Amino acid sequence: MSVTAAGGFVAAGTACGIKPAGRPDLALVAVDGGRPVPAAAVFTTNRAAAAPVQVSRRHLAATGGRAAAVIVNSGNANAATGPAGLAVAAGTCDRVAAGLGCRPEEVLVCSTGLIGIPLDPAPLAAGVPALVAALSAGGAARAATAILTTDTVAKEVVVRAGAFTVGGMAKGAAMLAPDMATMLAVLTTDAAAEPEALGDALRRAVAGSFNQLTVDGSTSTNDTVVVLASGVAGSPAGPDELAGALADACASLALQMAADAEGATKLVRVEVTGAASHAEAARAARAVAESQLVKCSLFGGDPYWGRVVSELGSAGVAFELDRVSVAYGGTVVCRQGAPAAHDAEAVAAHLARRQVAVTADLGLGPGRAAVTTADLTPGYIDENMRTS
Repeated sequence: MSVTAAGGFVAAGTACGIKPAGRPDLALVAVDGGRPVPAAAVFTTNRAAAAPVQVSRRHLAATGGRAAAVIVNSGNANAATGPAGLAVAAGTCDRVAAGLGCRPEEVLVCSTGLIGIPLDPAPLAAGVPALVAALSAGGAARAATAILTTDTVAKEVVVRAGAFTVGGMAKGAAMLAPDMATMLAVLTTDAAAEPEALGDALRRAVAGSFNQLTVDGSTSTNDTVVVLASGVAGSPAGPDELAGALADACASLALQMAADAEGATKLVRVEVTGAASHAEAARAARAVAESQLVKCSLFGGDPYWGRVVSELGSAGVAFELDRVSVAYGGTVVCRQGAPAAHDAEAVAAHLARRQVAVTADLGLGPGRAAVTTADLTPGYIDENMRTS
């Protein structure tokens, strides 16, 4: 059920011809009946924001944070496409609105795929009516499949939180950084919440999940996380309760994305403790997580802790070499900035696992933070060295 697990939502997915060979490439999540409900979104920080991001921002501003549907195409990012791209994004919203009986500004639009390639509106014009006709509570899996690009599996989640439910779907397998990822996520809830409270809860959820995820340190033009709240569960959810449920959903989707990163063989959690502040710990953890040298050594199963120490020392945070320790899977390999006697077989066994933990203690203060990443492999290079 995922994105339709929360009461009051329907979804559908189809192949409209953006991708070759009849692959699914168009998804729609809508409020049952097409009525607008409280909505909120977090968008990319990239100043080269794609046409759908610009249109969705404008629509949320025009409605005061209400939406009836989210339409998503994959196979083309509709980014860096000029006025024509904006017209395609707006026109897609017009077609969905006509089918649902709502206003165009009550439709949000997302795109994912290659940048700088014009998006042909013809497949969308043909696909939207069929998509609207196919909407159902059972359409969640088809919608989650239709938004994928280089992903190998669909990413879906359901969180039950007492009287209400949060459901969601996402795509993303690369570029995941900083502050969200090369990703799209659509979340739904049947909790009752006003747009401002819903936006606050979503930003809190994103900060602790998608914003703590990186694969290669790049920031997409299309990153979008949307949440719609139908309110059919009844009484309003408390802000902390709603934020907690959204956080759980986002955390699950973020981990699913990291595990499916392009070419990845390892899901890596980099944790830094003992920093002068939490902010400095986050900066140091991200420096290690985004280091190509560290990521290559993790792919090779090599506990080359010197690369970790080097990144910590150049991260621009308070640092004293003779206070630093580094561990793989809880086995300390560096203590006070120097080699530590350790069980090499235990470290090798840990680095051979799918899930790997790298921990560094700076020994300076109470700051701590963690970042999720993946190793760097030949598969990643193969995926990204061509556009087709």
